[in-house]
Amino acid sequence: MKIKGRILIVSAHPDDEVLGCGGTVAKLIREGCEAFTLILGEGITSRYTNRDKENVNMELMELRRQALKANEILGIKEVFFFNFPDNGFDSVGLLNIIRVIEKIKREVKPKLVFTHSRHDLNVDHKLTYEAVLAAFRPLPEETVRCIYSFEILSSTEWRYPYAFSPNMYINIEDTIELKLKAMEAYMSELREFPHPRSIEGIKVKAMQRGMEVGLRYAEAFEVIRDIR
Repeated sequence: MKIKGRILIVSAHPDDEVLGCGGTVAKLIREGCEAFTLILGEGITSRYTNRDKENVNMELMELRRQALKANEILGIKEVFFFNFPDNGFDSVGLLNIIRVIEKIKREVKPKLVFTHSRHDLNVDHKLTYEAVLAAFRPLPEETVRCIYSFEILSSTEWRYPYAFSPNMYINIEDTIELKLKAMEAYMSELREFPHPRSIEGIKVKAMQRGMEVGLRYAEAFEVIRDIR
């Protein structure tokens, strides 16, 4: 996968960028690419009801601190945050999400975009995918040449019927440890094995995807657009 130019990861929540394509983007950064992350949603507020607003705000600030650390580990140049409600993207209107992505698009001018798959249980993930397709319509002046969608552990595989069907695999044998280290920075998001969103679960998934194509560790993607 020889890509030159800027990369933009468009994720719904903090940690999706690491889970979905952390190993691949770290690999591309080593090969000379510049990478940026846009995190559209708050990430945790749907977990709480009747919580003290000050405490919730402190937890959100801590989650963003963890996100900055995780992205730094991967080599991401800059992280952009927005504050769409967690598990509530369907309450804000798709056009509002598209406009945020378009704003960052104008600033970054990426050639390659990674984002969620439409085959996902989480409503925020599905709407992020739809917004990305609209924000990067294949017009003559569009800079983006490639769009790839990724899977998110504890979300994509929980959809029934399972429909994520990867047709591109990236060897991450040299960057799997970076991916795991970046995920360890998300202390509030990690769970204990056998939860999929655990260090062991992430490694097992990378091994599974690797075995599918004769590799030790891999990340899998659906090719949405690939103009060569």
